[in-house]
Amino acid sequence: MPSAQESPEGGEEDTLHYEETEDDAVSPMDLSELLKEGTKESHDRAENTQFVKDFLKGRIKKELFKLATVALYFTYSALEEEMDHNKDNPLFAPLYFPVELHRREALAKDLKYFYGEDWKEKIQCSEATQQYVDRIHHVGQHEPELLVAHAYTRYMGDLSGGQVLKKVAQRALKLPSTEEGIQFYVFDNISNAQQFKQLYRARMNALDLDKNTKERIVEEANKAFRFNMQVFDELDKVGRSLGEEAQDGGVPVHDGKGDIRKCPYYADKLGTAGPSCPFHAAVGLARQPLVQLVLAACMAVAAGAAAWYIL
Repeated sequence: MPSAQESPEGGEEDTLHYEETEDDAVSPMDLSELLKEGTKESHDRAENTQFVKDFLKGRIKKELFKLATVALYFTYSALEEEMDHNKDNPLFAPLYFPVELHRREALAKDLKYFYGEDWKEKIQCSEATQQYVDRIHHVGQHEPELLVAHAYTRYMGDLSGGQVLKKVAQRALKLPSTEEGIQFYVFDNISNAQQFKQLYRARMNALDLDKNTKERIVEEANKAFRFNMQVFDELDKVGRSLGEEAQDGGVPVHDGKGDIRKCPYYADKLGTAGPSCPFHAAVGLARQPLVQLVLAACMAVAAGAAAWYIL
């Protein structure tokens, strides 16, 4: 899974890399090695999605980061629900670390920070995220041994490359140093991430799995990467519809350029594909003679008030 790579100057490069397995006793047939080698191509493709590349360069809008947090909330809610249901299954139980790993409560704190006390009423599961969630529930209910793939893909990534994204988000979005808004990336109950990842890999390798099951887990991990990429692509499309600045409520400031029919984010946000863009509506209204007269009168009053204040 991805991890930060230090540059010669001591800072982080704007990329994610596979962590190296330090245990010389690891066998090529161990599940951790099969997953590492078997998902390299998927990992590279995910890393090179436009959303991830922009994120790593600090080009992440607050509204888009909020939507990504929403997607994570629904994903981890599904994953941790199925993990709880299968915590006694011998094919998954050794990887059950609710205190150390579970992210749902941390994500709820982040959403409360971004959306307020009534955050649950303001969020909804996107189409791409719903497909990911549906797959997790299917696996948990019908093929619980494949939960290993989803847990590995998510949590090991969070403890590795996710820590790079935490720093980028905090800096780019000017989030508080108290780590509000990025609790998802904070693992208070893991004192040493590298040691924990080694423990996790050792537990994976000790699972009583035959060759066929291991291959199915690797295949499922690649599916997990594809679901993540679909979410990234979905977010990228929303990001392209956002203006340079966005209202905190989520509606972007349109720049007034181009065809209004190519302003889909407004249509989606307002629940209709028919209305004109607010920018163009405002411009059209301002061109009305009566409105211009009222605006001129208001400006004159404002100018008089300002002169009085200065004197």
